[in-house]
Amino acid sequence: MTTRKLRWGILGCAGIAINSVIPGIQQSQTGEVAAIASRNLEKSQEAAAKLGIPQAYGSYEELLADDTIEAVYIPLPNHLHLEWTIRAAEAGKHILCEKPLALNAAEAQRMADACGQAGVHLAEAFMYRHHPRYEQIRQIIQSGKIGELRALHGVFTFNNAADHANIRYKRDMGGGSLYDVGCYPISAARLILGEEPVAATVHALLSPEHDNVDMMASGVLEFSKGMAVTFTCGMWADFRNTLEILGTSGRIEVPNAFVGDPNFYVITADGRQEEQPEKLNQYALQADVFARTVWNEVDSAFPVSDAVLNMKVLDACLKSAYEKVRVEL
Repeated sequence: MTTRKLRWGILGCAGIAINSVIPGIQQSQTGEVAAIASRNLEKSQEAAAKLGIPQAYGSYEELLADDTIEAVYIPLPNHLHLEWTIRAAEAGKHILCEKPLALNAAEAQRMADACGQAGVHLAEAFMYRHHPRYEQIRQIIQSGKIGELRALHGVFTFNNAADHANIRYKRDMGGGSLYDVGCYPISAARLILGEEPVAATVHALLSPEHDNVDMMASGVLEFSKGMAVTFTCGMWADFRNTLEILGTSGRIEVPNAFVGDPNFYVITADGRQEEQPEKLNQYALQADVFARTVWNEVDSAFPVSDAVLNMKVLDACLKSAYEKVRVEL
């Protein structure tokens, strides 16, 4: 276990930061949360007291000016990712930015370029893919145990529609289910298949009472060799986060594909086998990979170019949903 610690600052007091990412960094082998900032000093002081964070700031600028902070986590609303990633890069901070990285691929590329020019590491916060079970799943597929891949189906839904003031329902702030949860099965499909889709077709429920964001979306991503990935995402439906990988002679079922218990099932002619990966904190794993990448101990498992490519798929999905057309990538 390393005794070296990466000193983190947190730009904002979003629920994902308070409830998941900060505790994950604190439980990691490599990180310590040294400061948190909010535009409301009382809010950051309250969060600091609750989580044992030494320093609270009343502005993001103050935190970025703190020379003792080496890396920042950005859980701000989606439309602020571009601005504060670039400002953090200019301040010499390494950056873990919440998903989706940006509002579109062009913004994501601007962020990548700014971080490259500043010589800092930028990563998108898809914590689920740092759990070793996804490498285990890929190895099972590569072994041929479930035969040739034929289809993949992912679902990530929850119901928060009654909270009309939520930023998820502000279209100009990057609201909508594709941005919020659809990005998960899309990224998982790209990870598992190891390639990019060639086209996207998405149907969405656009809600006037929620600023016309996509409250639900179902889509088809076309891959090579006739492979199709289907997905459903939503913020106005019962909670699910599942993944099914279908082969010619078996399938893999992941009941909690992105959050929750890591167990999954491999179903073949020999029966239904439960795999029980170690229960690990995905947010702590994410922090450790980030720090070791910053320290050049490991190569980046998911370079920022991957985030740009994921945004290209999201761009196509959003265009398809709003214009009701098939979009080629």
